[in-house]
Amino acid sequence: MIGRLHHLIIDCPDPQTLARFYSDLLGLPVTFDSEDFVVVAENETTSGLAFQRAPDLRPPTWPDPSIPQQMHLDIMVDDIADATSTVLALGATTLGGNSVFADPAGHPFCLIPRPAWAAPVES
Repeated sequence: MIGRLHHLIIDCPDPQTLARFYSDLLGLPVTFDSEDFVVVAENETTSGLAFQRAPDLRPPTWPDPSIPQQMHLDIMVDDIADATSTVLALGATTLGGNSVFADPAGHPFCLIPRPAWAAPVES
């Protein structure tokens, strides 16, 4: 090993709004917040997701490849139907396809059923 993941950085036009979306979606706190950069993680000393201001961001157009998605997150859930209504209420939009959504900045993400080997998401 030569390194360890610090954060996955996601470009977006409004870091605070997108961080709140993922904080609510994942049940993790915002651990750092500045005007142009916000982090969501378990705590201040763990890796997580970071949101970086990119005012000219052109959101992906999935499934149309004219603007590729570049990356997406798979979010493990206990119940797809319940999670779908929750993410839509948080501000996600449906992209078509099974359980494929866009976050408020237009980044694709998928809801996936929790595999049998994983502990329940909701406790």
